[in-house]
Order: sequence, then C-alpha cells, then structure tokens
Amino acid sequence: MNRELRRLQEKEEKRAKDRRATMVQTRRRKERVGFRQFLSEVRTELKRVAWPGRRETITFTVVTLVTAGFVMLYTFGLDLTLKQSILRLLELR
Repeated sequence: MNRELRRLQEKEEKRAKDRRATMVQTRRRKERVGFRQFLSEVRTELKRVAWPGRRETITFTVVTLVTAGFVMLYTFGLDLTLKQSILRLLELR
C-alpha cells in the first residue's frame, strides 16, 4: 500500500471514529434526524461511492445480458424437454 492510500485510509478511520462518537451523542439526545440533515448525510455518502466508469458499466451490462440470455435459453430448453417427455409418458397409457 502506498503512502497516499495509507493516508486516505487513516483519514477515513479517523472520520469513522468521529462519526461514531457524534452519532452516539446525537442518538442520546434525539433518535430521528431532520430532513435536511438526512439529505446532507446522503450527499456525503454518495461522494464517497466509487462509481464505475463508462467502460466498466458497459462491460457489466453486456455480461449481465449475456448471462441472462443463457439462463433463459437453458430454462426454455429444460421446460420444452420436460413437457414433451411428460406428454409422451401420458400418451403411452
């Protein structure tokens, strides 16, 4: 781990400790937060999200669609095969 990542991790840990201490104090006083504070916290959390890039998003989408297609075809084939075999068994009687 390089220096920059280590510093970021230490800073994040310090923030987490500070948040925990603040949350404990806040919860003792008041269980629910106001709407503005909620939106502020949501905005802060969204800034920390590691959003995927355009290329990653396209890759993940293609992989998902191809996988869903294979599962759909497999299920269709299994359903068709089982239906035909059950119909043949019922015709023999």
